[in-house]
Order: sequence, then structure tokens, then C-alpha cells
Amino acid sequence: MTDTAVASRTPLTLLGTGAMGTALARAWLAAGHAVTVWNRTAARAEALAAEGATVAASAAEAVAANRLVIACLLDDTSVGAALDGASLTGRDLVNLTTGTPAEGRARAAWAEARGARFLGAGIMAVPPMIGAPGSGGYVFYSGSAELFEEHRDTLAVPADTRYVGADPGFAALHDVALLSAMSGMFAGIAHAFALIRPEDIAPKDFAPLLVDWLTAMAPAAHDSAERLQSGDYTGGVVSNLAMQVAGNATLLRTAGEQRVSPELLTPYTRLMERRLAQGHGDEDGTGVVELLDLRAR
Repeated sequence: MTDTAVASRTPLTLLGTGAMGTALARAWLAAGHAVTVWNRTAARAEALAAEGATVAASAAEAVAANRLVIACLLDDTSVGAALDGASLTGRDLVNLTTGTPAEGRARAAWAEARGARFLGAGIMAVPPMIGAPGSGGYVFYSGSAELFEEHRDTLAVPADTRYVGADPGFAALHDVALLSAMSGMFAGIAHAFALIRPEDIAPKDFAPLLVDWLTAMAPAAHDSAERLQSGDYTGGVVSNLAMQVAGNATLLRTAGEQRVSPELLTPYTRLMERRLAQGHGDEDGTGVVELLDLRAR
């Protein structure tokens, strides 16, 4: 990397040097960015100092060092505490801290009232995926479109970027929605392994079958999305709700036979039963979304 190329890199401040913050800092340092870091526990920043980062004595000092300020802290409360007393006038604040949509919107208003532009974010990666081309990791961003466009290249250094709108809560919403789907998948995986555990079936032999099946079923999300947008839950249904509810009884009986708790299955099966009881047996399963929408109650 030439001296000219390094000089053209945007300097930045990073608040938080936990596992994710450290991975982010290393990616920016490797790309030639001047990075100022701060961490509440100063010792956690020492390794980054050895790699070329400037360690600030306080969060306020770190914020004063650069216009682009990136927070990657424990939670939204930590962000407020770290920035309390720091001058944000003229700063571009990018919040990579995991939070809720409401927290993102409130933090945006808080930052803007203090003279800063704001981007909320949601990291769809674990630390080993940061700075690793081809890892599949990326970060959702939402809020100031101007801020995002200005710093797009810098933000893309650690991981791919996906801007999802001007609403500063949308990045968190996308993040949590995907994590919620992942949580449901993990629940299903745990139940599947629990079913085979008492038998002479090696988990390593079963795992490829499980992965292939989940991969084959994942595109059903596209069909559900089309149905939710059109409002048509009955057109072209292959396995209707009545059939699925009948099949669920076999799933629950098998859990009983295998001495496996059905607690990971029953919340969803009960929703399907409620939807069926409301007279929607000819639908596919997408209609359960209606039961989850508390605004409709």
C-alpha cells in the first residue's frame, strides 16, 4: 500500500474493543485507516495499540479525535453512558451496538439533537467473519443516507454493507428479524437431534440430511413473502393448513415415544391449530402471521 493510498483513508474513532470491536479495528488498521480507540477497560485496547491504533484516555477524547465515530458497545445504555459529556457537534455517529428498533430511533434523535448525523446498524456476522473476504458477513445500515454514501467505502472495509432505509430503526429491525428466524431454526435443529439421541443414529451421519432438508425448505420464505404482500393465502397451496395440523399430531406423538419434550414445537403447533379453528384450513401456513400481529387484536 502506498503512502498516498494510506493518506486517503478516512480516520475514525472506535468506541468499544471487545471481541467484535477488536475485529473491526484490525480490519480498518489493515486497510490503512488511522484508528483511535477507547474502551472502558483500558487494558483491552493495549493489543490494538501495538498494532498501530491510538488509544484515547476517555470516550470524549476519542470522539474529539475524528469526525467519523463508530460505537460497538454492550448495549444502548452503554452508548449513552460513553458519549455523555462528549461533544458530538459535527460528528458522524455510526452505532454498531446491537439494540432494538425503538432504541435506534431514540438514539438517532438524541444524536441529532447534539449536532451529529446518525446511522444505526446491525452486524450480521461473528468476529471471525470480520475482515475476511468471502465470509458472507455483512452489516445493515439505516438512517442518514448522506452519511452512508459519504462513508460507504470505509464502512465496507470490515464487511459488506446493506443500506435498508432512512428510518434509523430499520437496521436493528432487519437484524433482529433475521436473528429471530435463526433462533427458530436452532430450536428445530435441537428438537431433531433430541429425537434421534436415544437411538443408534450418529449425529454426524444425521447432520448432512438435516442441512440438506433445511436448505431445500428455506425458499418457502419467498412464497410466504408473496402471499403476505398479495393477501392471498390459498392460491396454489400444496400442503394446506388442515393437512399440516393433522401431521403435527404425528410429530407430537413421536416426541412422546422418544421421551423428548415437545416444548420447542408446541407454540407453533398451537398457533396453527388456532388458525385452523378460525376456518382457514385451505390456506398454507403463512396465515399464522396474522395471529402474531398484536395490532390486529
